[in-house]
Amino acid sequence: MIGRIAEFAAACGRGFKVLRPKRKFGPAEIDPYFGYATEDKIVLRGRVLSRRPDKGKTPAKHSPTIWTNFKAMAALFNTRELENICVQCEGLETLTDEEGYFEINLPRPSDTQGWIAFECYFNDHDEPGSLTALLPSSEAEYGIISDIDDTLIKTETWSLLRNLWNSLTGSAESRLVFSDAVELIKTLHDNVNPVFYVSSSPWNLHAFLSEIFDRAGLIRGPKFLRDLGISKKKIVNQNHNSRKTRSIDTILAANSGLQFILIGDTGQHDARVYHDTIQRHPDRIRQVILRAPNPSMDKSDKLWIEKIMATGTPIYVGETYHALLKP
Repeated sequence: MIGRIAEFAAACGRGFKVLRPKRKFGPAEIDPYFGYATEDKIVLRGRVLSRRPDKGKTPAKHSPTIWTNFKAMAALFNTRELENICVQCEGLETLTDEEGYFEINLPRPSDTQGWIAFECYFNDHDEPGSLTALLPSSEAEYGIISDIDDTLIKTETWSLLRNLWNSLTGSAESRLVFSDAVELIKTLHDNVNPVFYVSSSPWNLHAFLSEIFDRAGLIRGPKFLRDLGISKKKIVNQNHNSRKTRSIDTILAANSGLQFILIGDTGQHDARVYHDTIQRHPDRIRQVILRAPNPSMDKSDKLWIEKIMATGTPIYVGETYHALLKP
C-alpha cells in the first residue's frame, strides 16, 4: 500500500492536475482523521479538500473487478487540497496548510473519557464536519502501538510485485486482515487500554483503512499516517524509519503515564525502529511483538531482534500471534 507505490500514485496525481488544471471537482469538504489526547488537550486533525464527483468511493458492486478496484484506489489520490481555509471548532480556529491539513487543540475536560465528537465548520459553511478523538481511560494499564501492513493486513511489502498487486487491485472488502491480529488487539485492548496505529500509508487512505478495520472488527484507534505531498516545508521522500519514529514519540509524549506494547513485523525494519524507541524511552516499552511474514528473515532484522533482546525487553517473534492468545 504504500511507500514507493503510494509515492508513485501521488506523483501521477500531481502530474494530472498540472496537465488538466480545469478538471471539475465537487464541493469542499472536511476529510476527518481520528484525533487523540494529551494530558491537557485534545488534538483534532483533518484535511479540507474537494473530490471528483462520484470518485474516491468504495465500488458499489459486491464483487468489483480488478479494474474497478484500481480506479477506486487511484481516485483516492485525485483530490484538490485547499490552502488557507479557516476551520472553526468550539470557538477556536485555524488555517489549513498548503496540502489542506489542519490541527485544532482544544482543552481536555477532566471528567471525560473514551471517544468524543465535535462539530467543525470551515469558511462559514452551514454543514459541519464531525471530528472525533480518543481520550484514554484513567483505568488503562498500558497502551498499544501497532503497525498496519503485514502486521494486521496482508500486504507483502517484502515483495515489490506482490505489494503492488495487493495495493492497487484490492478493495476494502477483499483486503485480508489476519484473524489472529484482530484477536490479539482485542485481547490487549481489554475494553480499556488505548490502541494507536502507525503506518507508511498516506493520509488519503485514512477512510479506506478505517473501513477495512471496521469490517474486520479491529479496535478503533487514532492513526498516524504519512503525508506524501510536496510543500515549502516538506518533501515526498520522508524516511520511513524517521516518520514512524516521530509518530511513536508523539504517542508516548501524549500518554506519559503509560507503558506501551509495540506490534510490528519483520518486513519493514520495525525491529530497528522499536529498538531505537527502547533506547530513547527507557522503561516505557512493556513488550515488542513481531510477525515474521517473510519465510526468510534477513540478517538485519535478526540483528535488531538480538539487540532488543539485549535490552531485557520481552519480545515475541513468530509467523502468527496464536501463541500469545489465551486458549
